[in-house]
Amino acid sequence: MTGAVDFFGLYLPWLMPLAAVALLALALVRRVLAWTGAYRWIWHPALFDMALYVVLLWGLSAASLRVLHPG
Repeated sequence: MTGAVDFFGLYLPWLMPLAAVALLALALVRRVLAWTGAYRWIWHPALFDMALYVVLLWGLSAASLRVLHPG
């Protein structure tokens, strides 16, 4: 099975661990943005958070693709 990761005998699609890591990264970025007061300048925080999550997930998937399949 290609594109799967073995997690204690359970095969998960490769995007699932990446989505979990992106969610953790989003929590960290949201905390930093809230601490700096950046959310005062953002029109729709929930929409911004969703877009930020998609960008983080895309970045992680692109980075993992370059690491797993160099060249």
